[in-house]
Amino acid sequence: MPARCERRPEPRWLHWKNGTTPAGFPPPAFIHQKSAFHSSVAKAPFPPSGSLRRECGFRAAGLATGRRSAPGRRPGSSSVAERTMEHVTEGSWESLPVPLHPQVLSVLRELGFPYMTPVQSATIPLFMKNKDVAAEAVTGSGKTLAFVIPIVEILLRREEKLKKSQVGAIIITPTRELAVQIEEVLSHFTKPFPQFSQILWIGGRNPGEDVARFKELGGNIIVATPGRLEDMFRRKAEGLDLASCVRSLEVLVLDEADRLLDMGFETSINTILEFLPKQRRTGLFSATQTQEVENLVRAGLRNPVRISVKEKGVAASSTQKTPSRLENHYMVCKADEKFNQLVHFLRNHKQEKHLVFFSTCACVEYYGKALETLVKGVKIMCIHGKMKYKRNKIFMEFRKLQSGILVCTDVMARGIDIPEVNWVLQYDPPSNASAFVHRCGRTARIGHGGSALVFLLPMEESYISFLAINQKCPLQEMKLQKNTADLLPKLKAMALGDRAVFEKGMKAFVSYVQAYAKHECNLIFRLKDLDFASLARGFALLRMPKMPELRGKQFPDFVPVDVNTDTIPFKDKIREKQRQKQLLEQQRKEKTENDGRRKFIKNKAWSKQKAKKEKKKKLTEKRKREEGSDMEDEDMEELLNDTRLLKKFKKGKITEEEFEKGLLTSGKRSTNKADLEISDLEDDC
Repeated sequence: MPARCERRPEPRWLHWKNGTTPAGFPPPAFIHQKSAFHSSVAKAPFPPSGSLRRECGFRAAGLATGRRSAPGRRPGSSSVAERTMEHVTEGSWESLPVPLHPQVLSVLRELGFPYMTPVQSATIPLFMKNKDVAAEAVTGSGKTLAFVIPIVEILLRREEKLKKSQVGAIIITPTRELAVQIEEVLSHFTKPFPQFSQILWIGGRNPGEDVARFKELGGNIIVATPGRLEDMFRRKAEGLDLASCVRSLEVLVLDEADRLLDMGFETSINTILEFLPKQRRTGLFSATQTQEVENLVRAGLRNPVRISVKEKGVAASSTQKTPSRLENHYMVCKADEKFNQLVHFLRNHKQEKHLVFFSTCACVEYYGKALETLVKGVKIMCIHGKMKYKRNKIFMEFRKLQSGILVCTDVMARGIDIPEVNWVLQYDPPSNASAFVHRCGRTARIGHGGSALVFLLPMEESYISFLAINQKCPLQEMKLQKNTADLLPKLKAMALGDRAVFEKGMKAFVSYVQAYAKHECNLIFRLKDLDFASLARGFALLRMPKMPELRGKQFPDFVPVDVNTDTIPFKDKIREKQRQKQLLEQQRKEKTENDGRRKFIKNKAWSKQKAKKEKKKKLTEKRKREEGSDMEDEDMEELLNDTRLLKKFKKGKITEEEFEKGLLTSGKRSTNKADLEISDLEDDC
């Protein structure tokens, strides 16, 4: 009881509200410049960093929502430091209340980060002071350094040096690409400290090799995807006991926590948490705060501090979820005009770096192939979730390009930092509204400018208002580009000349329709309103595919080509040879089946045979009735009794002995009856 009687700490928000700074926290320094949106902003000294303007403020959770704190709750038990900001600079690294290692500061200077971003200045001191943190910040706000730096500093301050096989920190990310990116950033900070080893565990690699590398080189810091990390905890055959290696764990970080849960990794994360020690520091970092993340905060964090860093854009009450230097555009065009508009745009911006998002893997395969042919003089690469081993190589190669086009799915929508992306083009709107924000966030990162463009069908125009209200993401209209070349005939010619293109187009169309039917915003994206004929023309299909969504529909506006599509060959001679072989085998199989049908043509269905037997039975009974029957009533009764006995015996109601006894009794009655009749006849004689 006495241990609980310490003086309750004063709420942090009270200090900030009164203009003072709580012990151990940096002063909220920021630059003032006249703004069209804010008439008055507090002034404070700040290192020169150009003509930047920002407003910074802190609020407690109860004040932010207009609710009082729960009665009896300790003010220091769970707090929120919420910042609204318009710029990304917060102060020099030397201004942190907890000094950083000189080598860490040197690396930051080499990487070109002289100042902290708001999420870094708010998170790093708390993380380094044994606090669990749940940080929410817009995309491109510098969340990676907000947990990489504390990890290195915490391990450096550890009294006992970590052995080769001891794990001091684990970083879990939802995708391989994000894991590769974090591991690359981390390597810059561990390079000056040879006592630390790091290891990357992701899918698409041989797990046996990962185990061997861990045994040989160790892994004080593990960067992993949930599935592979869970597999490593369960792996015992190779002699790896990861559960004992993590007993010295100091820090656990869940990056893109909301995406981890959205992608169905909840079970894997719960399994991983069971192996980890309870005495650790945990950090959750995400761009959006969901109920699932809140549940994870309650279950996995002790005494957490919630940090929310938000953009200050149009108004003080606004909570814009995209970077303020991002220009968001939309273009409304018909389904059979979209591809021409896309190619025209890319041809006019060849010297820039683009991400082009499609809704499905099949669409990426199809349109990626088309763009490679129709957009010359620029490097075009494709990446999607079904790629097993190529993804990491493609991702790293594209990051190094000065200009190029990456055709991708939402596997690249979250947390990925690709330098100098000029345009994010959304050929298909994402399946949910939050993904729209994350897609746009691949550009305009860390204070840089950038632009995004989404293509919408005429019936989808209300999506613009929805995004402005639901995601606080206003869009500006971009007019249709004039004098665009009609490239769909060329795309059809490609399909006629190569079966691979034809099949990819059919798969892409089917996958697009199926994805459209499952869209979360189904009041806007309604399948019944979709113009399938225009859509098929936009995919440059040679004929309509057979699928449930098109059953019973007529498409007079779509004219299929007058070609037997079964005769279209593969351009690849090996694939075509294999296809011809499969066709011959199929023809042989069909011939065998047809011969079998002719041989057993007399075989009829069981139901027909039964009906025929019933009819024959009725005719027999009718004939007997007409001819008359000598069967006496007693004989009929005996027969019925025998039938009843037989039924009872078959159902198991009587034993075999009882059945035989019943038959004998019935037979004796019949015999006695016959003897009596004979006796009567003799008397008459």
